[in-house]
Amino acid sequence: MQFKLGLIINPVAGLGGSVALKGSDGDDTAEQALALGAVPKANLRTRQALELLVPYAEELKIYTVNGDMGEHCAKELGFETQLVFTTGIKTSPQDTEAAAKAMLAQGVDMILFAGGDGTARNICAVVADNVPVLGVPAGCKIHSGVYAITPKAAGRVVEMLVKGELVTLAGANVMDIDEAAFRQGTVKAKRYGEMQVPSELRYVQSVKNGGKETDELVLADLAAYVISEMDEDELYIMGSGSTVAAIMEELGLDNTLLGVDLIKDHVLIGQDMTAAQLYDSTGTCPTKLVITLIGGQGHIFGRGNQQLSPALIRKVGRENIIIVATKTKLQALNGRPLIADTGDQSLDNELSGYIRVITGYNDYVMYAVGHPDLN
Repeated sequence: MQFKLGLIINPVAGLGGSVALKGSDGDDTAEQALALGAVPKANLRTRQALELLVPYAEELKIYTVNGDMGEHCAKELGFETQLVFTTGIKTSPQDTEAAAKAMLAQGVDMILFAGGDGTARNICAVVADNVPVLGVPAGCKIHSGVYAITPKAAGRVVEMLVKGELVTLAGANVMDIDEAAFRQGTVKAKRYGEMQVPSELRYVQSVKNGGKETDELVLADLAAYVISEMDEDELYIMGSGSTVAAIMEELGLDNTLLGVDLIKDHVLIGQDMTAAQLYDSTGTCPTKLVITLIGGQGHIFGRGNQQLSPALIRKVGRENIIIVATKTKLQALNGRPLIADTGDQSLDNELSGYIRVITGYNDYVMYAVGHPDLN
C-alpha cells in the first residue's frame, strides 16, 4: 500500500525576508520583493525535505498542485504524482486553501507544506485536525508549532511515517502576526487554530516564546560588556530581537527590533538593511555580527533574520559571530542545540559545534550549535 502524501508549496514564501520586507503577505508584496532582487527559495527548501524520501519513491505517491506549488519539485526527484488542483501563473492564498480541500477529498495520509505562518493559517482554515500536517519552514514568520525545525527534519518525520514507525500525533497551535504592524516594529500575535502534527520533539519546533526579557539588570550588564569590547575600527551588524535591542538602547541608538542595523564607532550608519545592502556596505572592512536566539526554538539563523544571507555570514566568518542571550533563555531550550538554518547545508555544517554565548558582563557559556541527529 502506498503512502498518500499531499504536497503544497507556497512559491513566494519568504521572499520579503532578504529584502527587509519582513514577510510576503499582501497583494503586491511578492512583486515588490522580486523587484528588489529577492530570490524564491521555497521550492529549494522543499527539495531538501523530499530528497530524503527518494529511496522510498515506490512506497509513496504525491498529491500536489501544478507548477511551482509542488508538481515541478516532486517530478524532478522522480516521484509519482497526481495533480489535485491547478492554478494560474500567479498563486494566491485561495489556491492553497483549494488545494488542501482537494487533498482531503483524495484521502491523503498527510499534508506536507512549505511556507510561513500565513500558509499555515490557510491550511488550518480547511484542514483543522482532519489529517496530520507538517510544515517545511520557508517563510519569514515561523511562530506556529506546526513546522519542522529544518527542511531535512521535515523529511525525516515523513520518512518515519512512510516506514511505518510509530509516530505520536499531537495538537499544535497555528499562530500568525499582523505584518503591517510587524513592519512598524510591533508584534501582534494571534492564535488561529490547531492542527495535528507528528510530535517528534527532535524534529518539530516549539511555539516561539513571546514576551520581552524581564531581567533588566542582566540585559544591562550583557549590553555593557558587548559595548566595552567593541572596536572603533570595526563594523557591527546588529541582528533582530530584544536582547540585541538592549545593546542598541545602551548605545543610545535607534533600533530596528525586527530588522538588521549596521553601526561603527557607536554610530548608526545603516538601518533596517536588506541582504544586498549589508553585503555591499561591509565591503572589506573587519565586521562582527551580533545576534541572539529565538526564545523557545533556539534558531540563530533562518528565523526572522533572512537579511543575514549565507554569503554575508561566510564573509563575516564564524569567529566573528557574537551570540548574546541570558542564561534563562538558554535554559528554556532544555539542552536542545542552537539551530543554524541558513538555507545552505554546507554553511550550516560549518557553523555547527560549540560556540561562545555571552550571558552577562565578562560572563559566557559554551553552547552547541547544530541540527539534531538526522542520520
